[in-house]
Amino acid sequence: MCNFFCTFVLDFLENINYTPMSKHKWTFASVGNVTRVSIHTGEDIRHLGELDKKMWTVLSCPVSGLEISEDSLSLMDIDGDGKLRVTDVVATADWLCAILHKPDGIFAQTDKVQLSSIKDEAMLALAQKVVAMKGAEQDYVCLADVDAALASVTIEEQVVPSAPLAANVMAAYKAKSAEYAAYFEQEKLQKLGLAVIAEDAVKPGMTEKKFLEMGAQIAEWEAAKAAAEGANTAALNAAKAEYMPLRKLVLIHRDFYRLLRNFVAFEDFYDRSKPAASFQCGTLIIDQRACYLCIRVSDMGKHALQAPASGIYLIYCDCESKTLGKKIQIVAAMTQGDVNNLSVGKNAIFYDNAGNDYDATVTKIIDNPISILQAFWTPYRKIGNWITDKINKSAAEKDAKIMTDVTTKLDAKPAEDAAAAADQKPAFDIAKFAGIFAAIGMAVGMIGSALASLAAGLVQLTWWQLILVFVGLLLVISGPSMVMAWLKLRCRNLAPVLNANGWAVNADAVISVFFGTTLTEQVKYPIVKDPLARKKQHMKPWQATLVTILTMLVVALAIYGVYKYMDRSIESEQPTEVIVTDTIVAIEEVAE
Repeated sequence: MCNFFCTFVLDFLENINYTPMSKHKWTFASVGNVTRVSIHTGEDIRHLGELDKKMWTVLSCPVSGLEISEDSLSLMDIDGDGKLRVTDVVATADWLCAILHKPDGIFAQTDKVQLSSIKDEAMLALAQKVVAMKGAEQDYVCLADVDAALASVTIEEQVVPSAPLAANVMAAYKAKSAEYAAYFEQEKLQKLGLAVIAEDAVKPGMTEKKFLEMGAQIAEWEAAKAAAEGANTAALNAAKAEYMPLRKLVLIHRDFYRLLRNFVAFEDFYDRSKPAASFQCGTLIIDQRACYLCIRVSDMGKHALQAPASGIYLIYCDCESKTLGKKIQIVAAMTQGDVNNLSVGKNAIFYDNAGNDYDATVTKIIDNPISILQAFWTPYRKIGNWITDKINKSAAEKDAKIMTDVTTKLDAKPAEDAAAAADQKPAFDIAKFAGIFAAIGMAVGMIGSALASLAAGLVQLTWWQLILVFVGLLLVISGPSMVMAWLKLRCRNLAPVLNANGWAVNADAVISVFFGTTLTEQVKYPIVKDPLARKKQHMKPWQATLVTILTMLVVALAIYGVYKYMDRSIESEQPTEVIVTDTIVAIEEVAE
C-alpha cells in the first residue's frame, strides 16, 4: 500500500512538471519589506544554480553603465550579448567553484587571491609563476601582479618594411590622389573629343605612368606594414593569453559578490552602511539637499515614459564635466523637503562616485508626492499658482491691448483720427452709467449678503463646533491630497526606474517613507546669533505647520468671539425699549 502511494505521488508530480526544490538550505531575510534570499556562505555560491529563478530579485541587467568594473562584468557575460542574465551569473559561480577549494574568499571583495585557495592545478601554477616574476615572498596573487606580468610580455616582432617615399610626399600624394586621378580621366576623354579640360584646371606635376607607379608603391608598402603589424599584435595577444585566465580570476574574485548583492537581492541598496548599489552613480546637490539615489539614463525618451509608474519624485539632469570632456544624463530621486524652488532649467552640481564634479541642469521633472507634509500644502500652492497665473495673464493681455491701441493710433493719420473720433464720439448717456453703477452695487450687495449669511451661520455655532468646522474645512482642502500622498508614498517602487534602463527587475524595490528619508539629506544649520537680525525661533517643519494651524484657529475663534459680543450687545438693548414703552402706557392710564 505504501509503495502504491509513493508511486502515485511521483507520477502526479511528474505529470504537473514539478521541479524538486533545492536540497540546499537557503537563508531568507526581509530586505526592503520584501522577503529575499541572502547569499552569505560558500555553499550558497556552490548551490546558486539550484535557486528558484522566481526568487531572484533581478533576472537581467546591462553590462555597461553600472558602478562595477565593466571588465569584470564582460568576463561574466558568457554569450557576450551585453547583458548579464541568471544563466551567466550561475555559470560564473560554477566556474569559481571549479577553480577554488572554497569560494568563501569572494566575500572580502578583494582582488587578492590566496594561493592556498586555488584548486585548479593549471591556475595555481600560473599564479605561482606570476608571483615568482615579481620576486617577492607572498602567499597571494593580485591584479597588480597580473597586469605587471602582462606588461612584461615581449615577442620577436616581424620587421615592418621601410617606407618607399618620404612621409610628406606620401601625405601629399594621398591628399591629391583623387584630384589627379580625375584629371587623368578627363585628359583621356579630351583626347577622344568627349570632354574639355578647363584652362585653370590644376595639372599634375607628373605623368599618369609616374602617378600610378607611385600609388602602387605606397599601396604595396601599406599592405606589407599592416600584415607585419597584424602578425605582431596577434603574437603579442597570444603571449598575453596565457595570463588572461588568472586576470579573470582576480577580477571576478573582487567583484562577483558585489554583483550578487545587487542581483539576487538589493542588499547594498537597502543597507546604507554598505557602499552604494551598483546602479547608484553619485550624488546630486540641489536646493540645499543631497540626493543619493542617482541613476545613469541610457535612453531619455524611453526612460521618461516608464519611470512615472514608480511613484517617485524624479529630477532628470544633463551633466557635463569640461575637465573630463564627458557628458552624461542622470535621474535623481527627491524624497525629502519641498518643491517650491525646483523647476526645469535650474542649475545644480553632480558628483560621481569618484568625486568628479559635473555641471547639472534640470531638463525634466516627474511630479509625485515627496512627503505627507508637502502634500498638505500642495492644494494651497496650486491655488496660489493658479491665481498668480491668472493675474499675470490678465495683466499681459491688458498690456498687449494697450500697446496695440497705441501703436495703431500712432500709425494712423492724426487728422483722420481726430475727425473719426469727433464723428463717432457718443453723447454721455447717464441712464447707461446709472445701470452700470446699479449692477455694481447689486453685486457688492450680494457678496456682502453672502458674507453676512456665512458670519450669521458661524455665530450660531458653539466654540467647539466652530473648531470642528475649521478642521473639516482643512480636511476638505488638504485631506484628498494627503490621502493620495500616503497611498503613493507606501507604493513607491524603484523597479520601474531600473526597468526603464534595460533591467529586468523580478521583485518590488519599495522605498518606504522612513527609508526615503535616508536617500535625500536636507541641510542642517546650527542656531547662531545675529545681533542685527530680529529674534526668531527656528522651528522644524511640523512645528511650523502646527503653529500655522493654531494661529488660523485662534483667528477664527477671535472672529467668533467678536460676533458673539455684538450679538449680546444687541440683545441687551431690546429690554430697555420695552421698559420705556411700558412706562409710557402706565402714564397714559394714570392720566385717564
